[in-house]
Amino acid sequence: MNLLNPVIIVGADTIGKIALEIFKSNDVVVYGFLDEDKNKYDKEIDHIAIFGSPDDDGFLKLIGKKCDVFVASDDSKYKYKMIEMLNDRRKVMPVNAIHSNNHLSSTLSLGFGNLLNNGVSLGTFVIVGNHNIFHTNTIVEAETTIGSFVQIGAGTIIGTNAIIEDNVFIGSGVTIVAGVKIGAGARIGAGSVVIENVKPNATVFGNPAKAM
Repeated sequence: MNLLNPVIIVGADTIGKIALEIFKSNDVVVYGFLDEDKNKYDKEIDHIAIFGSPDDDGFLKLIGKKCDVFVASDDSKYKYKMIEMLNDRRKVMPVNAIHSNNHLSSTLSLGFGNLLNNGVSLGTFVIVGNHNIFHTNTIVEAETTIGSFVQIGAGTIIGTNAIIEDNVFIGSGVTIVAGVKIGAGARIGAGSVVIENVKPNATVFGNPAKAM
């Protein structure tokens, strides 16, 4: 991962806990968490403190100078808001959270703010945008393009030359065959086998996957 600075994680729910484990797998120091839920303040996750709100300038001023930042949420609207705030007030982009136990091609193109959990494999000339979540054991084959704000469930396999546009949700254990295009905002149900293109904002499910 090659991070030199400690990281502040924005979001102290499940994705935040996963991010903490990922950074620890790379011996990256997590300085603390920020979260909007006041009931979490002054508590700890695995001995790492939840300081306070992401809007608190006392903590924000550390980001970009002494600390990097990662936005840990599976809520795209919340991510948009936090990233806009960080860009505006701190002029920074979130770093990637990449587990040490992954296979990443040397020809991979990877954007900012992505979470790659344990066992993710991203193949030759794969292109990945920003702020995506790849859950455990996701496999993306060669020359596939992944947009931004995409979430891919554990154990999903995406074949070669597929295109996954922005804001797509793919459930666990999905198979997407080579060359298929998934339109922006589409949702793919868990365990589905996708053998044909999916229209933007459609929801599909089954084997073979059909619109619901």
